[in-house]
Amino acid sequence: MKMNDGTDSLFSEAENRTRFAAAPLAVRMRPRHINEIIGQEEAIGPNTWLRKAIDNDMLSSLILFGPAGTGKTSIAHVIAQSTHAVFVEVNAVSGSVADLRREIKAADQRLATRGQRTILFVDEIHRFSRSQQDALLHAVENRTVILIGATTENPFFEVNSALISRSRIIELKPIGNAAIKRIVERAMEDERGLKGEYTISEAALNAIVITAGGDARMALTTLELAAALTEQGGEIGVEQVQEATPHRSLSYDKKGDNHYDIVSAFIKSMRGSDPDATVYWLARMIAGGEDPRFIARRILITASEDVGLADPKAITIAAAAFKAAEVIGYPECRINLAEAAIYMALAPKSNAAYNAINAALKEVEEGPARSVPPHLRDRHRPGSEHYGVYLYPHDYPGGWVQQQYLPDGLEPGCFYNPTSIGWERLRFPETAAKKDREQAVRQERETMREQEEKSSGAQSSPMHSENVSSAPEKA
Repeated sequence: MKMNDGTDSLFSEAENRTRFAAAPLAVRMRPRHINEIIGQEEAIGPNTWLRKAIDNDMLSSLILFGPAGTGKTSIAHVIAQSTHAVFVEVNAVSGSVADLRREIKAADQRLATRGQRTILFVDEIHRFSRSQQDALLHAVENRTVILIGATTENPFFEVNSALISRSRIIELKPIGNAAIKRIVERAMEDERGLKGEYTISEAALNAIVITAGGDARMALTTLELAAALTEQGGEIGVEQVQEATPHRSLSYDKKGDNHYDIVSAFIKSMRGSDPDATVYWLARMIAGGEDPRFIARRILITASEDVGLADPKAITIAAAAFKAAEVIGYPECRINLAEAAIYMALAPKSNAAYNAINAALKEVEEGPARSVPPHLRDRHRPGSEHYGVYLYPHDYPGGWVQQQYLPDGLEPGCFYNPTSIGWERLRFPETAAKKDREQAVRQERETMREQEEKSSGAQSSPMHSENVSSAPEKA
């Protein structure tokens, strides 16, 4: 737990300078004031609520959330430098309810005796238990403290709803490549950074930017390591950057929003029949260490939900990929997953089975209790001879006979409506032909409508010009 109330002694200032010199480059290069913050203009740029609140020293409680390295802690420290309030920093991993109550009590005393406000910065606030979060409620509501929480998780899922209702939520996006480049270039020249003692090739600079993946901390850490691998006064090259960070770091938290965004993009790419996008998002999940069985389950679901009976083989291929993921594992099962995922992307699509079961479930849940037709009831009971005649389909040509299967009140076609795509087109040619005719009629009507609009527009223009030209001139 750290506190800055402006009362550091000469000795503590000297100690702080020593600690600062030994701190990582990413810490030394933290912005000192608002104008030094790069890449978060939407959150703290001119005319934003947060910028105005800081400039006017009228800050209320807020929660900053976004991926690692997007400036959450930096913004908190800028607020500390810009405000007249006491700044107290708590880490959710090591802090306890007793620590919070002690700081809240001290904040209350400062407010009562000196009229001085306290900013309580809680890093990784999502790691606070419910009881720890509850301990903040009264102090936040009464503004005994101004809470600034920082989290990489979506606060609407991880933070107490009562605490959220008392705070402003500020989302920070991954920093763009141009902004990352400016951050690195500033660190090369700044007295807190490399002090202009090194140069860097354009290729190495671009490599750092790409490797960072929107994470400013990662970019500065890579720069610091690459500089350590370069002779004093020399040029930092691609070789040093690659040695400093052999693997690119892309955000993929298996429990966070980014995880669900990538999974969603993967599913929608398969559904949208884009094999390149499908395999890219698959690669992002694999590189992020996603469980191959999780990926295989998503493919298996897609096989029924989006491919369905347009290609009945899809579910077999997806099931085989799931088994391969279970038996083989990484790294080889990446090939099985890629084959199955690309197959789903290339396969014809039908959601008729998906729609059918949803419609049937809705009828079961909301409709009346419908009885089994007598001739379909089980025959292993006394009196079953009076149930009516069941027609055994295999006794008839083609293995089919007209017979009621649905309960009374429901008609054929009430749930399953085949598409005119893939296997369903072959299985229901009459339905496909009907849908083709309907589609042709719709297209013809649309074409006629467009032609009428063009014709109407072409006729109205000359008329308008004639009216203008024939208007009497003013004397």
